[in-house]
Amino acid sequence: MTTVTGKLYGVGLGPGDPNLMTVAAVKAIASADVIAYHSARHGRSIARSIAAEHIREDHIEERLMYPLTVETTDHPGGYRGALNDFYEEASARLAAHLDAGRTVAVLAEGDPLFYGSYQHMHKRLADRYDTTVIPGVTSVSAAAARLGEPLCEAEEVLTIIPGTLPEDELTARLAGTDSAVVMKLGRTFPTVKRALERAGRLDDARYVERAFMPGERTGVLSEVDPASVPYFSVAVLPSRVDQEPPVRETGEVTVVGTGPAGAPWLTPESRGALVNADVLVGYTTYLDRVPVLRPGQIRHGSDNKVESERAEFALDLARRGRKVAVVSGGDPGVFAMATAVLEVACEPEYADVPVRVLPGVTAANAAAAAAGAPLGHDYATISLSDRLKPWDVIEARLRAAASADLVIALYNPGSKSRTHQVAAARDLLLELRSPETPVVVARDVGGPGQSVRVLTLKTLDPSEVDMRTLLLIGSSQTRAVERGDGRTITWTPRRYG
Repeated sequence: MTTVTGKLYGVGLGPGDPNLMTVAAVKAIASADVIAYHSARHGRSIARSIAAEHIREDHIEERLMYPLTVETTDHPGGYRGALNDFYEEASARLAAHLDAGRTVAVLAEGDPLFYGSYQHMHKRLADRYDTTVIPGVTSVSAAAARLGEPLCEAEEVLTIIPGTLPEDELTARLAGTDSAVVMKLGRTFPTVKRALERAGRLDDARYVERAFMPGERTGVLSEVDPASVPYFSVAVLPSRVDQEPPVRETGEVTVVGTGPAGAPWLTPESRGALVNADVLVGYTTYLDRVPVLRPGQIRHGSDNKVESERAEFALDLARRGRKVAVVSGGDPGVFAMATAVLEVACEPEYADVPVRVLPGVTAANAAAAAAGAPLGHDYATISLSDRLKPWDVIEARLRAAASADLVIALYNPGSKSRTHQVAAARDLLLELRSPETPVVVARDVGGPGQSVRVLTLKTLDPSEVDMRTLLLIGSSQTRAVERGDGRTITWTPRRYG
């Protein structure tokens, strides 16, 4: 004999106004034998109040009452353990109705699978019973509608964040996105507000409380009294397309390290600085690595040999009230733009322009990670470019680093106009190092043409090295070992000798 079970509905009711319930939601409630809804210990249910006019006297009602709050539980598994037990018990109650052949509609504010209680029932029951989820208007959409401002446009990215995250995490995520909605305010509001301020986004933030519900309130978030904020409220960073940059008496310059390649190497802080900038300035090749962050931003690209002019241009823009991000590959303080900007910034006419430097993953660190851990002990970083310092200085530093038995990271080893430096450096190092010293030849690390090879000092071919290559010369302790997968890895022990 075949047992016929009932059907489970997860019914999204929208943000609070019964008029925003979908036709499908009304039909699902009408077809149900059992109406289930979650409630706090006081017994009242927002979900039930939204659907009240559609609940009949012949409906069986299952009130799934949360037994506790975050602060009050003696469960051995803590708050999460107590909640898990509650969801198991609630699912068992609904399963009993389904096994009896009854159709069950679980009511959910907003959308059933968006930060909702229904999802915990769904995970426990959907694989055992015929289940249909009826989507609902989310609080995110409701908040945007009440503000009357677009959430995101064109290539903008919308990030939805729970306000319960730690402040540092909130700050990083808010700084690195275009548009955002922060859920679950209430007691988290002071933390969220601080995070918005730290991310430089507080002036953009809007506040929506109980959208499409009694007691609705909207406004500028910075003006909201933290003591008045309930759980059913959200913070919104709307679209910034067509948003005019604010008028400032003085802007700022932030020198941003983008890492060795494209967007995956950006730190959240660097991404935030790029998102929030009015103008991006940099060597064209590095600017092209920066993703499209915000429509309306202005980009000024230039040649890689005009660092001082680029720095002066950025500082002039900032002096006229612009927030300028000077884009630098790798880390801006390692053979890059930070020095050029700070040097010009120390001129009297720019003394009042704020300048920040944000670090990035260096080319040496990226190459070392791709090869293993050759920088595991003391190391020196030397540029082979003699455009800004004479070759005899470079030779002296190479000899000193080699004599001290340091691993050496060689930047700017060669270019179209500089072809002899690698051979000269190799020959010099062969006077002081074993010919079998491991050498990492790393080209375009993080990019589509990435190539990382482990050679020896005696087999290093200068003709295979160009400006996009970085060399790591091992010390006497550096090891190179071929692994079972055929890959040769290198590392330098932390213990010496």
